[in-house]
Amino acid sequence: MSSEQTAPIVPEPPVRVGRHAPRSLRDAWMALTGLSAVFLFEMLDNSILNVALPTIGRDLHASTAGLQWVTGAYAVVFGGSMLAFGAIADRYGRRRVMLIGPVLLGLASLATAFVSSTEELIAVRVGMGIAAAMTTPGSMALAFRLFAADDLRVKAMTVISTVGLVGLAIGPMAGGFVLAIAPWQVLLLVNVPIAALAIVGVRLGVPADDPAGLHRDPIDLAGAALGTAAIVLALIAPTLFVEQGIEAWMPWLVTAAAVAAGVFFVVRQRTARHPLLELSLIAHPLVSSGLAFKAAAAIATAGLGYLVTLQLQLDWGWPPALAALGMLPQVVVLLAGGAVITPFVRRVGMERAAWMSASAVVAGLAVYAVLGRFGYGWIAVALVLVAAGIRVVGVVAGTNVLRGLPESRTTIGAALTDTASEVASGVGLAVAGTVLAGLFAGSIATAGWTAQQTAEFREAVTVAGLALTVVAGALVLWGFLRARGGAEAPEAPTAS
Repeated sequence: MSSEQTAPIVPEPPVRVGRHAPRSLRDAWMALTGLSAVFLFEMLDNSILNVALPTIGRDLHASTAGLQWVTGAYAVVFGGSMLAFGAIADRYGRRRVMLIGPVLLGLASLATAFVSSTEELIAVRVGMGIAAAMTTPGSMALAFRLFAADDLRVKAMTVISTVGLVGLAIGPMAGGFVLAIAPWQVLLLVNVPIAALAIVGVRLGVPADDPAGLHRDPIDLAGAALGTAAIVLALIAPTLFVEQGIEAWMPWLVTAAAVAAGVFFVVRQRTARHPLLELSLIAHPLVSSGLAFKAAAAIATAGLGYLVTLQLQLDWGWPPALAALGMLPQVVVLLAGGAVITPFVRRVGMERAAWMSASAVVAGLAVYAVLGRFGYGWIAVALVLVAAGIRVVGVVAGTNVLRGLPESRTTIGAALTDTASEVASGVGLAVAGTVLAGLFAGSIATAGWTAQQTAEFREAVTVAGLALTVVAGALVLWGFLRARGGAEAPEAPTAS
């Protein structure tokens, strides 16, 4: 066998964080507090800035593309580097990486106080994306490994995801009220106490990794570089097309480089002795369908939040606090929806619950795209449908991915799930932002639109909403067809 051929992998025994697995959530409250704080940061950070985009645009004199990258830079870096940091954590210690990440997050958040330009703010967002990539996948993976019983694992991941969804729900409202009394920089400074809570919880609640439970295979540096490059370049290309036009050579060069990097990444993973990602595991129906459903939900969440925030404030003239209240239907569903997840899943089953909830997300996008311009009532309906869908699919699809993987692959499974979500969030923002930039003449953050600009904005919102609906719907359909392929978890590769 050539040194570049895939080597058989000896399955690892189940890895526990401590010698004695906790017998209840209460026994692991300190660890769950720290892990939940990590997930809270990810979800809060994804939502809290949306309501401040018009204010940031006026304060920093940002272009439409600049505003897109204030939110998109985080998703690009997070999605692009998560698999690489997952591989590093599996080899050098999950807890160690989980402690370094919040430190970087705190420092990047503190730097917000000194931001004076769009470029500086984007740099801060890049630092936050790196910090999130180091910590977020580990929060789910460590929660899974922390307990020996499957029911406790499910409960622990539900607690963590619920805390994160609370952040997603309250982010726009909290951001709107903060902007009424404080500068927008405060919205990012809130990450500092969250980072401190994560450090304390993980440091005191999660025991150090057992060296026997860490991988000793070399890291696939070439695969990590190719995967990161493919994702980052693919998300940069749409912005370049808007800024430079389709006649410019740079956007086409970046697009070609993204495709080439993606192809070489797949080839590398199929031929490397120690691949970064075992591609055969992704092909399992539960894994591939779960990733598709999670991606559809992420596209809807990012795209709808971006469009609704701009519509309420810039088109309809709502102040930030009132626009925050406009997100209240989403908040109510996200907070109250947890009570119905278990009965719903028990009634219809995990697989059906996944595609049904993902379909609700697509329906919400369609309602917004077709009817959102006719009044807030239709926007509220869209927010409710999308929130109900992501509340269920966020737990069920992620759990299905882990169910479809051998236990020795749960860490890379968690990283893969979050990568799909973050990349899809970046795609959602890229689609919405690119359509807006392409159809709206002038700076979108400028006060006092002309009648023509108002008409252009409304047309752009409709086109962007329909585009997001088509993309999310295609993912849900593909996931549904894949889920019908089977539900048995694969065996871990064994030595011959």
